[in-house]
Formats: sequence, structure tokens, C-alpha cells
Amino acid sequence: MTPRMTDHMKRADAGFRPLYAVEAAIRASSLEPLLVHLVKLRASQINGCAFCIQMHVAEALKDGETPLRLHMLPAWRESPLYSPRERAALAWTEALTRLPDSGAPDADWAEVEAAFDTDERAWLTIAIGAINLWNRVQAGLRVPHATTLPGPRADAA
Repeated sequence: MTPRMTDHMKRADAGFRPLYAVEAAIRASSLEPLLVHLVKLRASQINGCAFCIQMHVAEALKDGETPLRLHMLPAWRESPLYSPRERAALAWTEALTRLPDSGAPDADWAEVEAAFDTDERAWLTIAIGAINLWNRVQAGLRVPHATTLPGPRADAA
């Protein structure tokens, strides 16, 4: 894979600075970091963004996520490893990432309403929108991914 641009962040710095601010705001929100990692990773898997998949796996491992849960994420609906709250977030992630096909179904939104408070619902939706934008930039420009991952934290189960 040949990168289409290598200096896009420099060339569009004024556009990327607000995206970094959105990411900082998401991190400062009440959403738990491991849930945000799952959301970002799942959207990146759907969008086929290798750069973002590698980055979010690495970040999740560094923050204590287990390798098994990361491996099972594409089959989260068939796995008992995810909480009802995570399932609601993952369904909403898939619905918004596949918006033309899904139409953001009321049933998925009802699960989000049951699992998240009003502020969290807004932040979750922003996080999903943000990762979809990042995926389109990084995959569209064929940004190469790192070729290593950190090991899991020593205190991770």
C-alpha cells in the first residue's frame, strides 16, 4: 500500500486542530475509556482503516483491555464478554457507521437510552462520528499503520 499523502496533517493543520480538541473532549467526558476504545476499534474494523485499527488496539491494550475481548470484537453479538452497556454502544456504533444501510434504528437507540444517561448519549454519538471521520481521512489517504503492539499491562486480567 502506497500512502497518498504523508503531510496531510501539516497541510490541513487548521482542520486537524479542532479534531484533536474533539478527541480531548471525548477523553474528558464521562464515557469510560475502555468503552470508547471498543467503539473506535469497531468502527475502524467496519471501515477497514488499518491505521486506526492498529492504533486503537495498541491504546486499548495499554489502558488494560484484554486481548481476548479485542479479538472477539467483530463477533460481539455472539460473545458473552461484553456488558449490556457495551452492547448498546457497539450496536449504535454499527448503526451510525453503516448509516445508509441501517437508518439508525429506533431499537438500537432504545438500547442506548436504557444504558446511557443523556450526556453520555451525546458523547457516544460524537465519539462515533469522530472516529468515522478519522477513518475516512486515514484510510482514504492510505496512511500506513505501525507494525508493533504493546504488551498488555501487568495488572490486566
